[in-house]
Amino acid sequence: MHACIYISGMTQESKNSEEATVAAAAAALVQQYGDDAEVVATLRAAEFAAAGDVEALAAWDMIIAYLEAMREGADPSENNTGALN
Repeated sequence: MHACIYISGMTQESKNSEEATVAAAAAALVQQYGDDAEVVATLRAAEFAAAGDVEALAAWDMIIAYLEAMREGADPSENNTGALN
């Protein structure tokens, strides 16, 4: 029973860390590129897709979803359903 609680805590901690990483990446893009942040993120995602890097593509897809939610005025953390790793 204790192992399940420990694993559940680790999973939640990992998810929070994941969300923080996505939020930080989105914030950095907005700071550097402003209104073009979403376009830049989409271009980066396309580069990784072309290279066949599925994990990096998934990470960029999460960042794009976060940026879209920010633009739409929604809570970006609620739309973040993918896994970063």
